Amino acid sequence: MAQPTNTFDTYDAVGIREDLQDVIYSIAPTETPFMSAAAREQVKNTLHEWQTDTLASASTSNAVIEGDEATLDASVATVRIGNHTQIMDKTVVITGTQEAVDKAGRASELAYQIAKKSKELKRDIESTLLTNQARVAGNASTARKFGSIGAFIATNDNLAADGSSPTAADGSDARNDGTQRGLTEAMLKDVIKGTWNSGGNPSVIMVGPFNKQKISGFTGGSTRFDASEDKTLYTSIDVYSSDFGDLEVVPNRFSRERDALVLDMDYWAVGFLRDFTMHELSKTGDSEKRQLLAELTLISRNEGASGGVFDLTTS
Repeated sequence: MAQPTNTFDTYDAVGIREDLQDVIYSIAPTETPFMSAAAREQVKNTLHEWQTDTLASASTSNAVIEGDEATLDASVATVRIGNHTQIMDKTVVITGTQEAVDKAGRASELAYQIAKKSKELKRDIESTLLTNQARVAGNASTARKFGSIGAFIATNDNLAADGSSPTAADGSDARNDGTQRGLTEAMLKDVIKGTWNSGGNPSVIMVGPFNKQKISGFTGGSTRFDASEDKTLYTSIDVYSSDFGDLEVVPNRFSRERDALVLDMDYWAVGFLRDFTMHELSKTGDSEKRQLLAELTLISRNEGASGGVFDLTTS
């Protein structure tokens, strides 16, 4: 079949209005599980410091002779730890013309881009908190950086034979990544036991999507729920019931896939020297400029309360 001669169709027409929906769709994830679960503190300097301590080991020989002179126990000093604040930002520049024209999906380009960049800034912060970064004091030509979670956890970690923990467990040096190996339940149980022995009560296992699925495949000691009444088959583990308590298994898109973190969230905080703010930058032409900024640090109140399985396969 063919069109009759001189048929006028949409291919020839001029002036047909565009059919552009007045909505912008985005599926980019914005959840920040670690930052949302950690405590929030206000810090007052670019180097924030705190102290950690522990108790002496329990003794089974603590018996004193009646009437004897007291033996004076030695006192152990606290440990002073610190972390630098890191300035993190996103910027927006929009021409006056772009702000003025009629746009689909948003009335103001400036407002839309500011909202978008604020979400991107939160994602950057979450990723950096959970990476393997040593703290950097910074200077006039080098940006300050806070030590991330990978530079603190050392007491209770399970890692490859050729990997190594941070030497000082105070954020000053990063861990050395080793040869990757598959996550097993025995590895996870080893770390959970270690954190409990140290005095922690971990409540969260934070992993990337691949190792979340690995944990869902564990069979030892797991319970599968029969949901026959609603014809649903549950194949995931969202709560891991260990010998030392229940831990929520939290997938995090921004954590390192090679790490499975076992966290007592009572001992982690994010300290803000400057909370999320927006500045209007100087106007130098026909455009509007904005800077979104936060200055913050990671506070590891006592790394021994948490742990991790490191050097894991990611696919």
